[in-house]
Order: sequence, then C-alpha cells, then structure tokens
Amino acid sequence: MIKYLFLFLFLFISLEASKNSEILNRAHKYMQSNTQSDTFRAYNDYKNLYLQSAVANNLDLKIKSLEGIVQSGNRLHIDVSKYSNELKTLQLKNSYNKPKPKAMKKTKHIEDVHIEPLHKLKSIDWKEDILLLTFNKPLSNKQIKDFTLHDKSKNKYRYVFDIKTSMLTSSQSITKNGIDRIRLAQFDPKTLRLVIENSSKLDIKQSIDAKTLQISFILKTAPIKIDRDKVIVIDAGHGGKDPGAVGYKKYREKIVVFKIAKELQKILKSRGYKVHMTRDSDKFVKLSRRTKFANEKNADIFISIHANAVDGKNAKDVHGIECYFLSPTRSERAKKVAAKENSADMSDMNMYGKNSYLNLLNHHNIVASNKLAIDLQRGMLGALNKKYKNVKDGGVREGPFWVLVGAQMPSVLVEVGFISHPMEAKRLVNDNYRKTMARGLADGVERYFANN
Repeated sequence: MIKYLFLFLFLFISLEASKNSEILNRAHKYMQSNTQSDTFRAYNDYKNLYLQSAVANNLDLKIKSLEGIVQSGNRLHIDVSKYSNELKTLQLKNSYNKPKPKAMKKTKHIEDVHIEPLHKLKSIDWKEDILLLTFNKPLSNKQIKDFTLHDKSKNKYRYVFDIKTSMLTSSQSITKNGIDRIRLAQFDPKTLRLVIENSSKLDIKQSIDAKTLQISFILKTAPIKIDRDKVIVIDAGHGGKDPGAVGYKKYREKIVVFKIAKELQKILKSRGYKVHMTRDSDKFVKLSRRTKFANEKNADIFISIHANAVDGKNAKDVHGIECYFLSPTRSERAKKVAAKENSADMSDMNMYGKNSYLNLLNHHNIVASNKLAIDLQRGMLGALNKKYKNVKDGGVREGPFWVLVGAQMPSVLVEVGFISHPMEAKRLVNDNYRKTMARGLADGVERYFANN
C-alpha cells in the first residue's frame, strides 16, 4: 500500500512539474509578442506560478515566476515593487548558497594586467523622435557598429547597433509609437546591442554627442482610423457635501477634478464622441449611482477623475500621476488610496457588504480596463512632459475602488496628482495645466479605441 502511495505521489509531482513548465513556456511566448493583451496574459500566468511555487516550496520556480511578474508588470506599468523586493532578497540569498570559486595561486610568470573600465549606460530618453542613450564616458565612432537584416519571408526589418566596451545591468524593452519593437540587451561581456525591429522599412540615422548616442527616426506613419461612434461617461469625483481631499492652501478636490472633467468632455465632444457627465454641477452623487448611470447610457468606457492627498508631514514629499483599474489587490498602497475614495458614501458599501463586494467584479473587463489605464497614463504624461518639468509617473495600479464596481464596461480611476503637494497643487488649480492634462487624457482615449 505504501509502495503505491509513493508511486502516486511521484506521478502527481511529475505531472505538476510538467504543467508548471508548460505554463512558464507559455508565459515566455506571450512576452515575446510585445502586445499589451499578451503581456497581461503572461502577467497572470506568472502570478499563478508564483502561488504554485509557494505551495510546493519550489525556490527555482518562485524566482522564475517573480522575474516574469516584474518584467511583465513593468511593461504594463503595474506597481510590482513588492515582488521586485522579494526577488532581490531571494537572489541574494541564493547567491550566498553557491560554492565560492577557489582562489588561483599567483605564480612568478603571471603579470598584473590593467583592464580598461567599461562604459556604463546611465539613462535612456526620448527627445521627440530621437532615442538618446547616455553613458558615463564619451563615446567614439569606432565603438559603434551597425548593420541591417531583412527577413523577406516574415517581412521584418532589423536594425542592429553594437556598442563596444559597454555594459548594462539588465535587458530592457523600449516603446515607441509606429515601431514594432525596440530591445536593448548585453550581447557579450563587452558589447551592448540595440535591435530595432519593424514590419516596414525605417529611415534611421545615428550620431554621437560626447557621452550620448543619438538614434534618429524619420517616421512615415499612416493616419489611424478611429471609430468615434462611441459613448464615454466621465465621472468627476466627490461633489456637494463631499469635498474630497482638502490639500495645499485648502484647495478642494471636488472643484479641481470637476474642471478637468468638463475640459475633457469639451475636447472629446469636439472630436466627435458622445460624452456624458455623472454630475454637471457641484452636487453629491452616490457611488453606486455613478456606474449605474454609465450602464444606463450604454457607455463604451467609464473614467472617474480624482485627486490624491497625504497627511501634512509627508505632503512635500509625495506627488505623481496614477491610474487604477478595478481588481482584487493585496497592495497596501492601493488599499489606502481606495479607502480614501471609498469613504465618500459608506451607505453604498453597507448595502452590498464590505467583504463580498469583490464578487461584483466584471472579470472580463479587467484586461480591457488595464489597457485603458495604460493608454490614459501615457496620454497624460506625454502631454504634460512637453510643457512641465518634474511630472512624476506614479504608474498603473490595481485597486479595489468602490466607484468602479458594477460598471459593465472598461473603467478606470485617474488620480490627476496630489492636491496636498505644494507644486502639484498649484498646477492643478492652473487652467493651462488642467487643459494640457485633459488633452493628454483625450489622446489616451483615442489611442485606446484605435488599438482596441
């Protein structure tokens, strides 16, 4: 009997290992496609494997799944700092367990060799259509080798730049509208390789400015056809008896977000969309009524606009723009932000029950909502960074926001900044800043509909 029991356990463990390996390979393939939907599928696979690794106490699987979560989460602009910290801890612990290599004995015949320190990549930036790779030391033309590959069967062009005597801490994917894929990785110990891949031929030029390699793109993109026969519901957070956050110089959240929402409505209407507001004045609207209104209007997307805040002692330190989509989460930060926004109408919370409200989630909308959040975040940052300095990207995050529960369409909560931060608060009460942000949000909406 014991013999058969051990045989059963062996077969079960083998099947589980095979299944996990299959899921891991599938997730890796999703990551190679570089599309948002496949990246999100990979993210979910890696998270499932992470849970499996915890149950099976499989350290190798845990490290691989954490690496996947961090890579896919960063690409989706999801806050994965918790997983990243755990990964660093496990990698450090794992490195301690590895046997140390034996020291080589010095002989009289071995001379000291001077090794020239490698160039290190310090930053990656875009200046309009120019990719800037800045190193810690000046570059020379002799260090840059480039060539082009054309795969006729797949109709793929690859532009390769090899940068000699340079090093990178980890591989990176770089995104640019109009280009299929840009990848930067360590080709060998002394060569950094930049690969630009596209389905059509590109006009690319390179130049060196001291420590910076400049890759210039001359893009010829066809105009994107966008279906503007869409219904959009914009929700200005709080209102009436609920002022929302009261921040720097007593600026009130309900007023700031209403003005941004009205400006966004104006821009989207001018572009041909059908737009509705959950409130057209300074009045209080119950949280459950807001998504119900969107459902009644058969909205294609729902955007709830809010402003964040922290207490006095941290007010000068915390700032940034964030986008949240509805999803169960264990992130303490997301829970704190959600608790602040959810506190507006606790009667609604009691009606459904605090502990059971996540059952109302429309899981089929989570992927679409994540895509919408990414496009809105990119739109805001893209518009604001052209005119203003120190605009912080707070990222795209998951959060249990009550105002999004029940929405039968992709829905996102936008935190336009911290009204408690002196600089950000002054900007949020400035008409030009609000109009620029609204244009960025509108551009994000356009990008979402163009890609979906």
